[in-house]
Amino acid sequence: MTSTIDPVATAGLVTREVRDGERDGTPTKIAVARRTYAADRDDLWDALTSAERLPRWFLPVSGDLTLGGRYQFEGQAGGEIQRCDAPESFAATWEFGGQVSWVQVALTPADGGTTLELVHEALVDPDFWTQYGPGAVGVGWDLALLGLGLHLATRSDNDAREFEQWTLSPDGVEFVRAASTDWADAAAASGQDPAEARAAGERTLAFYTTVPES
Repeated sequence: MTSTIDPVATAGLVTREVRDGERDGTPTKIAVARRTYAADRDDLWDALTSAERLPRWFLPVSGDLTLGGRYQFEGQAGGEIQRCDAPESFAATWEFGGQVSWVQVALTPADGGTTLELVHEALVDPDFWTQYGPGAVGVGWDLALLGLGLHLATRSDNDAREFEQWTLSPDGVEFVRAASTDWADAAAASGQDPAEARAAGERTLAFYTTVPES
């Protein structure tokens, strides 16, 4: 499936925004990603919230995917479902590595499909932000939104190993490069020094596309 992807055009299907926020008096950083899919809202909602369907494009999930329930993605984040207004929006905590952040997803009907807006808010260490910027979390979501798009378009399951290999291929690197650059531009538009934002984007690119040492 990934062999048919135009990496730069596909990365360009996502619009990205960076905002400053606040939680209990503590400053936060907010990454916003939007993409319109050629799918109706009920189908997109099902792909995002069904324990049977999530592994087909993202990761196996366990737990209780209802309001107040706790979930856990295999090898990734878990958290609590804090709000669920089917089929319009939901909100959950995103707990990973001892840190808690917050994710909100909203689905809005659009011409020819449905627009998905994903908002990820986190308490970010200033040094980490300087090093990687919003792309640290943003590119991960870009790859997830890509996998979702492939699933919706083909109705088939994504091969996790093939997807990982594609990320390290020339096309995959170009996708991550385009996404990292766009996140850097969004950070600059939010007020970060443009040179610092671009440098952080380059470090994010290296993080996602460097083959781990065995």
